[in-house]
Amino acid sequence: MADSSLNPFLRAQQAFKEAVETLGLEPAVYEILKQPLRSFEVAVPFIRDDGTLQVFNGYRVQHNDALGPTKGGLRFHSSVTMDEVKALAMWMSVKCALLGLPYGGGKGGIACDVDQLSESEIERLSREYIRAVSLVIGPDKDIPAPDVSTNPQIMAWMVDEYSRIRGENTFGLITGKPIVIGGSAGRVEATGRGLVFATKQLAKELGIDFAKSRIAIQGFGNVGSVAAEISYDMGASVVAVSDKDGGLYNPAGINIPDLLEYKRINRRLQGYPHAEPISNSELLELPVDILFPAALENQITADNAPNIRARIVGEGANGPTTPEADRILFDKGIMVIPDVLGNSGGVTVSYFEWVQNQTRFYWSEDEVNQRLEEYMSRAMAQMHTMHERFGVTLRKAAYLVAVERIAQAMRYRGWLK
Repeated sequence: MADSSLNPFLRAQQAFKEAVETLGLEPAVYEILKQPLRSFEVAVPFIRDDGTLQVFNGYRVQHNDALGPTKGGLRFHSSVTMDEVKALAMWMSVKCALLGLPYGGGKGGIACDVDQLSESEIERLSREYIRAVSLVIGPDKDIPAPDVSTNPQIMAWMVDEYSRIRGENTFGLITGKPIVIGGSAGRVEATGRGLVFATKQLAKELGIDFAKSRIAIQGFGNVGSVAAEISYDMGASVVAVSDKDGGLYNPAGINIPDLLEYKRINRRLQGYPHAEPISNSELLELPVDILFPAALENQITADNAPNIRARIVGEGANGPTTPEADRILFDKGIMVIPDVLGNSGGVTVSYFEWVQNQTRFYWSEDEVNQRLEEYMSRAMAQMHTMHERFGVTLRKAAYLVAVERIAQAMRYRGWLK
């Protein structure tokens, strides 16, 4: 039998089962949610630059559409499997329901190594994938978006191919597009910004003044650097940051705009003169109010969780905290904002992009950011209320909020008898 601790699909099923049981919902809710409504596996043939034909396996999974069309990213990676895509689609259902978006969860992928493909090959592969799934996706059916190893350019090729098939521009098919063809202002910064908004709301719930907080950030890519800049602008003291090569620490606070300029010129954090070197492992254990693990998975484990001294851990990365560490932090009274909310700013602004595409009316970046804060803050408050009601971790509370909302939609639609 497959090990449920390793198989992502079995882990997702277990989380849904626990949520249904905790809420006291009828078993039929779990019976519907434990499997995707629709799963597609397609052959994606395309011509290589040397004229040879190659065929990759492509996937698209639509987990549940009780709340609306399904929504979720599309990844290009050699390790993509049907079980992985099923699990990711289920987790997208949680994200969308938790945020109050009118979507169910979807996900897709192609099992390929993009590093072995030229740009022209990636374009042909992207177009062929859309042709293969064109009958099962659409602005009111299932809306893809960028994910691992995909980007706005790939989304542009895909929306162009779908528009050719339909014989009309259909920009609402895909989100995460370049702004000039229907993308949304604020989309690039949305994940880091959303993480800060959610954390600010939790700090408020806990009586912590975010503007006076001390913050450490592991990971200084798109999510971590944006979170650092926004936190700094809000008055917080960012005392430590790091990337894969190590980090920087200044207990008096780092001037983030100055550091960003240093990194722009030098293309690295190392050598910045106004902070001391620090390792990634040391950064995680600093005495701070807020810790943002925004780098890789499995960074906070049973080994170092007892040494974590932050009051709030906001997950910007996917899965930075192991289940064992999650329990240790909970027992210590440390609040962990799970990745299912912490990095959901991207899907929230993707929803905004879809709305703008459907209405042909586009918002300013300030409008996007204002709405993002409203959605993230509301979801965080609802999750915290559920945490207090059942005495569970915020991670489990996220599932409770989401499953309750999905079940309500299924009940009204007559799916539950």
